[in-house]
Amino acid sequence: MEQAILDKLEEKLAAHETVAVATVLRGPIAGQVLLDATGRILAGGFESEQLTAAVAVSSKSYLADLRSGREEIRIDDQTSDLFFEVYPPPPQIIVIGAVHVAIHLIAFGKRLGYRTVVIDPRTAFATVERFAEADELLIEWPTEALAKLVITDNTYFAMLTHDLKIDLPAIEIALRSPARYIGTLGSKKTHSKRVAALREGRFSEPDIARIHNPIGLDLGGRRAEEIALAIIAEIVAVRHGRP
Repeated sequence: MEQAILDKLEEKLAAHETVAVATVLRGPIAGQVLLDATGRILAGGFESEQLTAAVAVSSKSYLADLRSGREEIRIDDQTSDLFFEVYPPPPQIIVIGAVHVAIHLIAFGKRLGYRTVVIDPRTAFATVERFAEADELLIEWPTEALAKLVITDNTYFAMLTHDLKIDLPAIEIALRSPARYIGTLGSKKTHSKRVAALREGRFSEPDIARIHNPIGLDLGGRRAEEIALAIIAEIVAVRHGRP
């Protein structure tokens, strides 16, 4: 990897930005480029403008899905074999609400390699003893706590409080962020109250449609650990581009 690409890659990774490196493995045109999350070339290049444009377009699907992959691109009857290596920010689960389900969700998340954060202003629930496995426990209101965190397109929110005073501000912040997943626990009645409040706050229907409610895959379980399993299953599915 040439130094200009390596330097820019290190800069973007330090800023928690998703980038990709596209490398020609075989073909008439050699080269390598670094692209940002929109497919814009940040460093490197190819001698062919056509190949450059085609790579920028092809990279978008890999970047959107946070996955690496190999692809052949044909330009003027010549085929180039490229590898797109995507560098996403570290995966992170942010749980709003230090409830019993959250304890199991944090445990699942840790075992699957996620950085885990729990946020809840209620000191009776948000204790170090209950959340010893969490990477970070913030006993604060979401508006204060989330201002301290970096929210990326590899961040996954689980809103578990059933309390609009706590989860609604967190949902609003999450919807304004590039977070990949926003799930909310609660009945249809509770969710309808959230939706009404979000509409009053001038959030669009596409914004509101980003919310997964009820949270988690329908596995049929009702115990706390089963609900947590359903939530982490849905997060994994979203992370890997599954419907």
